[in-house]
Amino acid sequence: MAISFQAEARIPLNTSQLRNLRQSGRLPGIVFGRNTENQMVHISAIQFKKWLRQSAAGFIKLQFEEKEALTVLLEDLQRHPVTGEVIHVDFQQVQTHEILRTKIPVKFKGTPVGTKEGGVVQIQLASIEVEALPDHLPTWVEFDVSGMGVGETLHVRDAVFAPEVAVISEANESLLSVVKP
Repeated sequence: MAISFQAEARIPLNTSQLRNLRQSGRLPGIVFGRNTENQMVHISAIQFKKWLRQSAAGFIKLQFEEKEALTVLLEDLQRHPVTGEVIHVDFQQVQTHEILRTKIPVKFKGTPVGTKEGGVVQIQLASIEVEALPDHLPTWVEFDVSGMGVGETLHVRDAVFAPEVAVISEANESLLSVVKP
């Protein structure tokens, strides 16, 4: 299910104009894609932060007043180095007939039994890079880590995807480990 944000096109702005835009509650961003021109936009910062806290996964519909809506994926976001506030977002435009390369977020469910034995959970990778048509892309990948003991590691190769999804990340990359402190 795609979330919808009201978006407005914007012109190139200097630093102080961008600061004023952010202070007015808008978040600057850019939409890019294959065979399309880059578009500078701005969206509601409050709505975006709320979405980030809730799920931050899946397709996003950018609704414009003067033109038709765009379906996009969150590709990247930049944060202020001191405050940690989101200051800019990058969206990748989704085209239904073209293969899309993106990062799928990883969610971990449960508490590893190894933590009761004194182990510490270390998350090495929070997403897996994949390629697929937009209809076949999962929103996220979930792992039940409750059975993991001290010394066990979860790898990219442990993720199960539909046959239409090609995994780009290295199979031996670690996602999560339970290690001795």
